[in-house]
Amino acid sequence: MSKRITKLLVTVASAAAVSSASAMTAFAEEAAEGAANAAQQPNASLGFTPFVLMIVMFVGLYFVAIRPQKKRDQEMKEMQNSVQVGDEIVTNGGIVGIIVRTGEDTVVIETGGERNKMRIKTWAISENITAAERAKEAAPKKSESPLALGGVADDDSKKSKKKKKNSDE
Repeated sequence: MSKRITKLLVTVASAAAVSSASAMTAFAEEAAEGAANAAQQPNASLGFTPFVLMIVMFVGLYFVAIRPQKKRDQEMKEMQNSVQVGDEIVTNGGIVGIIVRTGEDTVVIETGGERNKMRIKTWAISENITAAERAKEAAPKKSESPLALGGVADDDSKKSKKKKKNSDE
């Protein structure tokens, strides 16, 4: 789906660039003819401007649409190739299961309470739940502010807990 959108964006951008370049070229030619008649010196930079504008548009399109999509596709392919036995996955169709066996381009997953087994292609895996949970556990927790970690800020919650303990006794 995203490849179709990218192709559509490229087609629309190129059509717009070509139409604007032809319109700008026609205008530039008229302006150049008028200037040549008036000053007898043709202006060559007006013919070069649409070409530069078109290149700038393609570079912008590359950095806005094409490059991030390639990065997402690469990350998805790496995730699909790195699944292991025991990982909990979700398929593109929404089926949730645990990997029982891996093959060259297929995996066997176990789903449901009756332990039904299904063989699916690796390209059909959309999410690896187990790997996402491992990444969350490995990430540092941001429960305290950097000032509190350095001992610079006063922690009012600890003081209030001590007061509560003292009042309870």
